[in-house]
Amino acid sequence: MLESLISFSIATILLAFSPGPDNLYVITQSLVNGTKSGIATTLGLVTGCIVHTTLLAFGVSAIISASYVLFYIFKVIGAFYLLYLAYQVFKSETTLKLNTTITKKSPFGLFKQGILMNLMNPKILIFFLAFFPGFLWDKTENIILQLYILGIIFMLISFTVFSFLAFLAGYISLSLTKNQAVSSFLKWLQIIVFVGIAIFILIP
Repeated sequence: MLESLISFSIATILLAFSPGPDNLYVITQSLVNGTKSGIATTLGLVTGCIVHTTLLAFGVSAIISASYVLFYIFKVIGAFYLLYLAYQVFKSETTLKLNTTITKKSPFGLFKQGILMNLMNPKILIFFLAFFPGFLWDKTENIILQLYILGIIFMLISFTVFSFLAFLAGYISLSLTKNQAVSSFLKWLQIIVFVGIAIFILIP
């Protein structure tokens, strides 16, 4: 058991630090809106993992991944949501100062947005389905309990790593306050991140 949990933790740490849509989104929010926004986004993303863990534990993710039509519908919905967020950023003013909310969302709004982004990305379902079972330490014991333990570890590590990235990006943003050129650049960076994640979701 201990060996499996240690191996799982190491793998999760490496995954959390490796470039991907989630940590890139957290970094972008922290750069644009400050550390608190990055932490709020991180909380949302991690909270969404509770749902994915539950779906995995009770077999729903396997059903969704087995149905191409259902899986594709989830992908399209998620992609359109992200494109909508990109459009909202595009409509905002171009001369914005850092540490103001370009997306005009409160920390709680960003928390909810993080949850939706996580839940509307069906690739996370497939990732959990492929990643978690390999670290089960006893196939004869309670599988649901083991998956929830792995899920909690995954969420704690992801929150810790993403929070560190949020603090780092927030610290950098403080040195750029009131720089309008940088602010405009970060606005378009947000748009690129949203559109990029939408494309990532749609790619087979």
